[in-house]
Amino acid sequence: MSTSPSMDPGIFTADPKAQFDAFLDEHRAALHDCLDGLSEPEARASLVPSRTTLLGLVKHATFVEKVWFDEALTRRSRQEIGIPTTPDESFILADGDTIAGVQAAYRRACAESRSRTEHLGLDDLVTGNRRGPLPLRWVYLHMLRELAQHCGHADILREQLLAARTTR
Repeated sequence: MSTSPSMDPGIFTADPKAQFDAFLDEHRAALHDCLDGLSEPEARASLVPSRTTLLGLVKHATFVEKVWFDEALTRRSRQEIGIPTTPDESFILADGDTIAGVQAAYRRACAESRSRTEHLGLDDLVTGNRRGPLPLRWVYLHMLRELAQHCGHADILREQLLAARTTR
């Protein structure tokens, strides 16, 4: 998933939806790739008092994709989709969760999100969210904020994990 679409000079002249898509994909790739080169124990390492781990962040990002681009677009319930009821629960790691498995699930969720929005315009309404109808533009901005925040968390956690390797 490693790409940097915002560095493509063509993105400066692309239509606004293409720009949103490019920046979303850049953040998606950064979060996906935060697990690359880590061991399974490192990916599961708890470095803060919350449930936040690198593996949990990517698992949570999968949940967020499904909330905004499945539940909000298709109006299917979280139970129908097969995702947790609350965001906090989405960080919980199952014994069988692995880097490869969580990354694959995230890639699938992102691909499904792209597919569901490719024919929508930024002003099209998303009607399946508890807040009521929202324009896709709002959903995109919310997702960019969410992913940027979690990319920052991931950068710090990954930096701590890599630094710990040199002190062993």
